[in-house]
Amino acid sequence: MSNKLILVLNCGSSSLKFAIIDMSTGEEKLSGLAECLHLDDARMKWKLEGVKGSADLGIGAAHEEALNYIVNEILSKQPALKENLFAIGHRIVHGGEKFTQSVVITDQVIQGIEDCVSLAPLHNPAHLVGIRAAQHAFSGLPNVGVFDTAFHQTMPEQAFLYALPYKLYRENGVRRYGMHGTSHLYICLEAAGILNKPVEELNIINCHLGNGGSVCAIKNGQSVDTSMGMTPLEGLVMGTRCGDIDPAVIFHLYDELGYSMAEINTMLTKESGLLGLTEKTSDCRFVEDNYDTDPAAKRAMDLYCYRLAKYIASYTAALDGRLDAVVFTGGIGENSAPIRELTLARLSLLGFKVNPQENLANRFGKSSNQGIITEQDSTVAMVIQTNEEWVIARDTLALVSA
Repeated sequence: MSNKLILVLNCGSSSLKFAIIDMSTGEEKLSGLAECLHLDDARMKWKLEGVKGSADLGIGAAHEEALNYIVNEILSKQPALKENLFAIGHRIVHGGEKFTQSVVITDQVIQGIEDCVSLAPLHNPAHLVGIRAAQHAFSGLPNVGVFDTAFHQTMPEQAFLYALPYKLYRENGVRRYGMHGTSHLYICLEAAGILNKPVEELNIINCHLGNGGSVCAIKNGQSVDTSMGMTPLEGLVMGTRCGDIDPAVIFHLYDELGYSMAEINTMLTKESGLLGLTEKTSDCRFVEDNYDTDPAAKRAMDLYCYRLAKYIASYTAALDGRLDAVVFTGGIGENSAPIRELTLARLSLLGFKVNPQENLANRFGKSSNQGIITEQDSTVAMVIQTNEEWVIARDTLALVSA
């Protein structure tokens, strides 16, 4: 059994995604998801050494119960996995300016994550719960925090500042931070290999599209701009998040329409995006499947793709005249051929010519041409499956080994 087994944990407010990765081979020994935590139907599903399983966790089960189930029920069937765990890596959404790289978790680091709760109120508290639960369930194993925001700490001031009084940044840290950094980093490394370019010479625009989404301009292998801002609310149209809006809309909702600040916060983060536009669902599969028959689905899809295309076009300004590729990743980016096609159709001015057969062939990771979905005489667009867990495991192994 390898001594390079890393447990990766990604804690959401009501979910826990987990994996055990053998870093000597890159193989996932265990992967799974606990969901609906704190609710009546808390449950878990997993795949252990290729065999699928599922279980109810009990009414109101939380992160600690989920981790205990992993230890006492799932890993009991493969005790060598638990015995050979080397360390635990945690995905942390927001590290502000405190954390510019991954770190071994100490009490001081935990305090730093707590200090950033206001910047990611839906995410950081869940990460802290997961860290403490892991420390209890796997006492003695080192824990490492890998921050979504760290990859974007290379952004220049012109990209991360807002045009607000400068003292708000100087004294309160009000600025763009960006998220999905582990995914953007992974895609950067993978794209460099596929395009046969040194990472430090790679210029791409990466589109991480899932229920949350962000675009990142990567110049010479470093993030130079990204669409998410101080929080994960800014930028693209998302599943339930509005993305970019006129800030005065908030004043209008409050002053003229009588919404409370709490109601506005809920609206912008949980009732907008695809859900708000369709008035039915936040599921991108609905807008894709019903694009030709449902006006609400067409409205949502067109707005989604238009906003995405605008971001891609605008980020060419950050790359100083050379674009090696546009990459699509994440659940929607990898699986929605129509969204890729509609988006790139708006970017013919940049030289994109989609190959319809390759675009369809790359659904669900079935790459037939190293993920490239454009014609030979086109600017390159490609699909790459992201692997945030691998980045987290890589950084965890490196830090703990050192």
